[in-house]
Amino acid sequence: MKQKLIVLSADAMTCEDVEYLKTLPNYQKYLEGGCRVKRVRSIYPTITYPCHTTMMTGVWPEKHGVLGNMELRPGAEYVPWKWFYSSVLWKEDLFTAAKRAGLTTAAIFWPVTGGHPAIDYLIDEYWPQPGEDDLRQVFARAGSSGEVLDIIERQLHGIRIRTHPQTDDFIMRCAGEFIRRYQPDLLMLHPANIDTYRHSYGLFNDRVTKGIEETDRYIGELMEAVEEAGLSDCTNLALVSDHGQIDIKRIVSPNVLLAEAGLIETDGDGKLKDWKAYCQSGGSQALVYLRDPNDRDAYDKTYKLLCRLAEEGVYGFEKVYTEAEIRRQEHLGGSFAFALETDGFTSFGESLKRPLVSAFRCEDYRYGKATHGHLPDKGPQPVFSAKGPAFRENVTLERADLVDEAPTFARALGIDLQGADGRVLEEFIS
Repeated sequence: MKQKLIVLSADAMTCEDVEYLKTLPNYQKYLEGGCRVKRVRSIYPTITYPCHTTMMTGVWPEKHGVLGNMELRPGAEYVPWKWFYSSVLWKEDLFTAAKRAGLTTAAIFWPVTGGHPAIDYLIDEYWPQPGEDDLRQVFARAGSSGEVLDIIERQLHGIRIRTHPQTDDFIMRCAGEFIRRYQPDLLMLHPANIDTYRHSYGLFNDRVTKGIEETDRYIGELMEAVEEAGLSDCTNLALVSDHGQIDIKRIVSPNVLLAEAGLIETDGDGKLKDWKAYCQSGGSQALVYLRDPNDRDAYDKTYKLLCRLAEEGVYGFEKVYTEAEIRRQEHLGGSFAFALETDGFTSFGESLKRPLVSAFRCEDYRYGKATHGHLPDKGPQPVFSAKGPAFRENVTLERADLVDEAPTFARALGIDLQGADGRVLEEFIS
């Protein structure tokens, strides 16, 4: 019988969360006794969009090219996110491989999939933009077909996108309709309730506990739809996450120091006029870009300044990596010049004027009470649990890499994922 696979990515769920999740009814019913990785090593940066791109391609950021959630728009008041598949440089992924093998595909709020040509039933993680408030037009722009738009309108009634858990409930209701109506062979979905609670309240608290309980409910709702569709005997369920988080004590804006060093020029209102170097925040990690990558004087001046600030130990970053250094260490490469790694309790802002240090702003994930972006070995780690006819029973691995997930999922579906950097977790496959 042809295998089916549902991948539920619970953003920012950690291995510590699973200890409580294991006591809840739906995890016990649908995932207990399957395969589990105790600690998954994420990629660098530990940011949602790069992580999810790795989770669907099986390659490192140096290949797929998604280095953060947001586009680089120095000085812009509104910066678009990388919602669309056009941001991905590496075009071989689970959806492409599945379609090549004649399987049907679906994705709901899986990042960086807008307009993906190999997804049959698509609801991209996208939301109304300034001046664009017609929901049907919004999701059509992101690649939803007419039949999917009808489901969106039906299920989104009364819900404001980017509120939690309302948005996550919407995702699950849409997933239920997809399963009952279309029975896709591959369905990948991404609720972000736990991630949002951690940003707003910190790493471990009652609100996060509530999010774990919500996730257990989502597992039950998905599998209830599977059972109603008569697909239990051929459906595999995987619960994964992209990254952990760390608690944050302050926000530091390196652009203030770049401006005071003459590398950024601002007007009388503190708005950007010109720049030679610019720091783009990724939360507890940041990338520094040069306007002219061939400007050696700007490179040397910026590097010398950043190294001195790191040595002083009070500006929020403990390490400055050149692009070549971080490519060798973490397979992170691209058009940036330097990467800044947090000191463990600082997140990075993008303000151009003082104050250098600012307080929490929970409306932006980078500036909340907890955040991510940091090196993947810091803090709590992501999760992996799977169960179904393609997976062996009662197999546990101590460690695996995020980059291993896509090739493992491909093998579970019986398809070939070409060029992956990760390995198939053969220990799991029946």
